[in-house]
Amino acid sequence: MTRGYSLEQDLRFLINNPKYSDIEILCEDEKKLYGCRVILAARSEVFERLLYNGIKKSYETQIFFPKINSTEMEIVLEYIYTGSVKEESLTKDNIIETFYVADYFQLLNLQDFIMKTFKNILKKNYTENYSPELLSKFVERMPLMENRIYSVFLNLLVEAVANIPLNTIEFGRLSISGLQHLLSHTHEKKKIFATPEYEVFRYSTILVAKQVSYEAFKTFLKRLPTLDQLENSIQVENKFITDHQKVVKELEPLIKFIDFRRIKGQILVDIIEPLEIVQAKIILDVYRYYTKSNNSNLNDIRGIPKIEYVWDETACGSKLIIEDNGKVVYAPNGLNSWRSVRAKNKLEYEGIYEWDFIIKNLCFAAVGVCASENLNYEAYPGYQFAGWIIDYNGCCYSFGNCIHNYCPRFGDGAKITVHLDANEKTCAFTVNGTKTPKLSACNNLTSKFYPLVSLYNSGRIQIQSHSKEIEIF
Repeated sequence: MTRGYSLEQDLRFLINNPKYSDIEILCEDEKKLYGCRVILAARSEVFERLLYNGIKKSYETQIFFPKINSTEMEIVLEYIYTGSVKEESLTKDNIIETFYVADYFQLLNLQDFIMKTFKNILKKNYTENYSPELLSKFVERMPLMENRIYSVFLNLLVEAVANIPLNTIEFGRLSISGLQHLLSHTHEKKKIFATPEYEVFRYSTILVAKQVSYEAFKTFLKRLPTLDQLENSIQVENKFITDHQKVVKELEPLIKFIDFRRIKGQILVDIIEPLEIVQAKIILDVYRYYTKSNNSNLNDIRGIPKIEYVWDETACGSKLIIEDNGKVVYAPNGLNSWRSVRAKNKLEYEGIYEWDFIIKNLCFAAVGVCASENLNYEAYPGYQFAGWIIDYNGCCYSFGNCIHNYCPRFGDGAKITVHLDANEKTCAFTVNGTKTPKLSACNNLTSKFYPLVSLYNSGRIQIQSHSKEIEIF
């Protein structure tokens, strides 16, 4: 390309070019890079201090960074010279290290770009989610400091890992320090979380045991079955625990971030207590909680459970068609009366639940929450005192009471998020970004709720878990 047409391209030509450089940059891996002193100083106050404040004399031609690899330094040089970085330059092997180097040189915009790239990577390659490795690297590499950039990226990583069931993460991908940050940042917080609390305990214990010894690892694998295995009445081996006290000691920092009240009493008695790795006082306090609490049925998942919502064919009006692995319900053309369908997911006990309805086809539709076990699926639910229902005209039916102009009208492509607080027995909606007022129910309402839709005449509605976006800027 002819010079003079693009400042970025012209400056890119100078990157790591010994012909136009007056400083050699030596890195941790002993690779030598080349830079222009005035450009480095103009773009980074850290470089300016290193090169012009007397620490490095002007006649010196080398500067050494013993803790920075040349791969990450090259990315930083690309940003310093051009103000941008190619997204493909950032990979799972260097993204945390590059963030660290950007932090070292106080390049805040580069750190923001790295976080945006990480979010894009997650969206494009969710099935290849390597956030456990990144969270582990981050907490081990980055200093423990409180600033906006650090906190936002840590929250991004924690949220990404929290959306993965721990029992699907191979032992070794998530470090103990990474797990501790995950548990501490989600403990008693209203954040999306995908793992039942027993599985949190199980994963924590086995991960710690793996670090202690291979024999301890094998023992706890046998003595801590998964929830699925427990449902199938698997026989638990009462095997002697190798390195018992070492496991107890290493597990202590994690135990304080595990809510044992969310684990079924039978599991506590039959599985956890016999291990003798949890302080007796903690177990006793849980038993006291069960005894004294009027509502001891805490949700078994902390925060806002991540639930895979699907429609229930056994709780469905006639002629409705369920497709796409249970996620979409379809009313065929010519169906000229309301039909309803309930999700399989029974949302009970305490907790805050959020999910989305997506209107796939322009249709006559009503969506909301069913709080009745005896719904007539062949009739419109709003008239049945069944729960909280909003319809395409913007009306709301709160247990039979009609509220006109409650929410914006919605049609093809609309996204409606339901916000259900099972603790307070309240509900609200967000329709295409507009939040509605909170609705309450009578005090004697049972704590059993189901997502519900009603539709006819070619309508098609999808249900999905709701995922909040973390704002970077």
